[in-house]
Amino acid sequence: LSGKFFVGGNWKMNGDKKSLGELIQTLNGATVDQNVVCGAPSIYLDFVRSKLDAKFGVAAQNCYKVPKGAYTGEISPVMIKDCGVHWVILGHSERRHVFGESDELIGQKTAHALENGLGVIACIGEKLDEREGGITEKVVFSQTKVIADNVKDWSKVVLAYEPVWAIGTGKTASPQQAQEVHEKLREWLKTNVSEAVANSVRIIYGGSVTGATCKELASQKDVDGFLVGGASLKPEFIDIIHAKA
Repeated sequence: LSGKFFVGGNWKMNGDKKSLGELIQTLNGATVDQNVVCGAPSIYLDFVRSKLDAKFGVAAQNCYKVPKGAYTGEISPVMIKDCGVHWVILGHSERRHVFGESDELIGQKTAHALENGLGVIACIGEKLDEREGGITEKVVFSQTKVIADNVKDWSKVVLAYEPVWAIGTGKTASPQQAQEVHEKLREWLKTNVSEAVANSVRIIYGGSVTGATCKELASQKDVDGFLVGGASLKPEFIDIIHAKA
């Protein structure tokens, strides 16, 4: 898995069996040798995994930090795997800022998901006031530290840098802005985890990635792929998958 360009599609709370079925047919017809993982709403995980070609991975968009119990409305890594799904997205900015998930909780979820054999797409990123206040590095380093403290095996982790001000706003970080943060994250990993991990872990970019913006972003040295929101529900997702052709 490691080393290859990695593209995640985060469908968020979108789609129904009809529209997702049509999207899946389009995806199944595409030629893909990149790592591609589609993040489906939990109620459709079973449906998507049964229809989507095996060349694609499937991810849950969140999970809880224990295997089972009295946690109404939650799903666990054990359940996710029981549906044949092998990935989970954790710490997405909407989980952090709309639903109030703390760094600590995201760290605990990361540890539990990895212990149960799921791959984790771990999301980090600063808000607009934080970027304007000049504390982007401070914010993303502290978020990354909580994730790193909970990881034993980095081969199952993909780091997704998503500047919150660029998600769904139509504002994309410039390729230079993305590269700058990715490079600093890699340096942080080198110093705080290891050089081997820094060199091998994939750091992907998210935040209004489209067919129009993806090629130049993909050409940046430290951008190893994308986490795509709205565009992952459209046929242009296939163009984004092939951005680093």
